[in-house]
Amino acid sequence: MKDLLTIISKGLVENPEAVDVIADDPDEEGITVYHIHVAEDDMGRIIGKQGRIAKAIRTIARSAAVRNEQKVMVEID
Repeated sequence: MKDLLTIISKGLVENPEAVDVIADDPDEEGITVYHIHVAEDDMGRIIGKQGRIAKAIRTIARSAAVRNEQKVMVEID
């Protein structure tokens, strides 16, 4: 999952070296939180107009997680 989010994020930004995806340990409900860190200049690119790109990234992550019987949440920092 971390690799998937990294590949998607690096494809969207102008500074792919600054992309970092960090995964937290699953909480008591079994939800793993992934934090995507990008350069300050690329925040608009990863979020998109009205959050459409961010929503699409979260949808892809949830779809991939369901296939692996996991629960995930994606935050963009």
